[in-house]
Parts: sequence; structure tokens; C-alpha cells
Amino acid sequence: MSDSPCESVPSTSETRSKRTQLEDGSDSLSVIKKAVVVLTRLPEYKISALRPPTPQQFYSEDESLSSSDSDMQWEPEGGSSDSDFSVSNNKQKTGKPTKSDTTRASAPQTSGNNNNNVAEPGPVIISSAFAHCSHETTKIRPNLPEEEVKVDMMVLARKRHMRWQRGKIVEIVTREDGRLKYKVSFEEKGKSLVSGHHIAFDTTPKLEQLYVGARLVVGCQDNKFRFWPAILAELPSRKNRLRFLVFLDDHIPVYVGLPLLHLVCRPLEDVLDDIPESPHKFFMKQYLKDWPYPHLTQYRAGQILNAELNGVQQRCEVQVVDCSLIQVVFQDNQHKEWIHRGSTRLEHMARFLELKGVEEHEADSD
Repeated sequence: MSDSPCESVPSTSETRSKRTQLEDGSDSLSVIKKAVVVLTRLPEYKISALRPPTPQQFYSEDESLSSSDSDMQWEPEGGSSDSDFSVSNNKQKTGKPTKSDTTRASAPQTSGNNNNNVAEPGPVIISSAFAHCSHETTKIRPNLPEEEVKVDMMVLARKRHMRWQRGKIVEIVTREDGRLKYKVSFEEKGKSLVSGHHIAFDTTPKLEQLYVGARLVVGCQDNKFRFWPAILAELPSRKNRLRFLVFLDDHIPVYVGLPLLHLVCRPLEDVLDDIPESPHKFFMKQYLKDWPYPHLTQYRAGQILNAELNGVQQRCEVQVVDCSLIQVVFQDNQHKEWIHRGSTRLEHMARFLELKGVEEHEADSD
């Protein structure tokens, strides 16, 4: 079959003509059939399948806008010809939440390198339905019975803000106002009296207990005695290669497996109340508000950009793109780390959110 958008279909209709002839003294009946060709218009998806694939279709999911199902883009003025990225597909797939808004704004022009002083183009920023199934996008705490917390139970308890340790509950104290406190004796040394939102189960949670926004404690893969408080940011899906994304309370993003996660026993109604006032708390508030349409910049390995380090915007280069994260190396000191592609540490994203806030404020004023 050719690449034509039409195909021939044999007709089931037949034109019949009867002839009665006398041959050798007997009657015979012959049928004359006429072939009819019917042209049928193929649907668009079949036409597309017949065309040669374009290079964009072979990009990995974290680099290609065609596989991200984006419905909101932000790119430099003047079109995509000045950018490292091109928008090739804005279709929504069946079964996903849809969002109709489209936002474009001017990208901040970063300073060029010392050799040619050419400004770096800003990236496309997308906001897309992040998963294919409703259970992958949920940020509502499931209505499940609370697990019992009792004396002699092994737990993970808060010792300092970014340091949790394994210990045993040795006493449960009821305060005059009815609140419960838990006295924990740590494995290493020391005791502490903590609230229910400062202890976590030592066991691995079930998948149905987890949701975006869940308060967690995350174990260190290289040190079984280190634990950090965190908030769950992504459930396993095709887009993140079936991993959990968590944000530690110091804004560090990490992809982890289920065995490293521990649910906080009695989380606060608003889990963000457990995070000190900081740019990270502001970021998490915006992130959970936008979910499942998180704003993400689109970068590629080798791209130069500005990112905040020690309170100052500094030049760095993208080393690796891993789903929602990029690994960058800073040019001044060769410091290497992972940054979320929606982090306000990225100059492009900070500028985008600033312009978005101005637009929303103007819209509210009108």
C-alpha cells in the first residue's frame, strides 16, 4: 500500500445479469460481476503512522516535549527558532486530566560566556498532566484506619530539624489538653519527648497509603542510620521510570524506592506547618497547589544556565537530565548536585513564577 491517506476497499455490491443460453440442449446460468472501488478517508493516527518518523519521536521522555503531553508552554519571545527546544505536540491523551490554559511570557536573557558574550536562549517551560492514571496524580490522603502507636514500638523520631534517628517508644504521655506525647529512647543515645508528627513508622508503607503531599521520613541509601524528613512529590509512573520523588526539608530532591520510605505516624493537617519558613516552604506550597500540573523547565545536557548556590545566582552546566531532575556542575567550584526542573533556584523558573504572579494579581484586580 502506498502512503496515500486513502485505501481501497473491495465492494460487497455486485451487479448481476442473467443470461439464459441454450448450449448442447441444456440451460446454463452465468453471473457477470463488476468490481467497484470505494475510497475511504483514513483517520489522522493512521496517516501519521505511514509517515517516516521524525527525530523528535526518538528523544527520551525527559527531553522531548512530544512525550510530555504538555498543555502549557513558556518560551522566549520571537518563536521557538531562537530556542534549543521546539514544541511538536500538544495533544492530550485519553484518560488524563486536561487543562486548557496556555501561558507564554518573555524569558530572562542570561549573560553570555566570556568567549563570545552571546546570550543563552531561555528554555521552554511546560505544565503538563503528570501521570496516566488518577491514582498517580492524587494528592488526597486516603481514608484508611490509623495504625496503632504503642509502647515498645520501634519508630524513627526527630532529634533535630534535619536529623531523625531510630528508637523505641518507652512511654506515652497524655497532656492536660488531651494531646499525646511519646517518649523515645534512641538506639544511639539519649531520649526525647516528641509529638505524633515527629515520629514515623519503622516499617515500609503500603503503596495504597502513599499520595502526593504525604509526610515522610526517608532513609539514606548509603547509611542505614541516617534519616531525613521529606514530602512525597511524585508517585511511580511511566514518566519517572516507576520511582518515588521526594523533597527533603532542605529542598534537595531525590528519586528513591519504596523500602526507603517511612510514613509519619500522626501528620499535621497541613504538612507544610512542619517546615520552617523558607523559600523551600514557599516552593512546596506552590508545587502542591499546581499538582498534577507542575511547572517544569526543559533543559538538555550541555546547556548553560544560572542557578542559585549559597544565595547567589551562578553559572552552571547541565550534566544529566533524569525525568524531573537535572544534575548540574557549577563552573566556579565544580560543585555538582541535583536540582528539580521546577525549582525556584533556577533563574528561568524564578523569573517565570514572578511574571505568572504578576499576571494573576492583575487578573484578580480586574
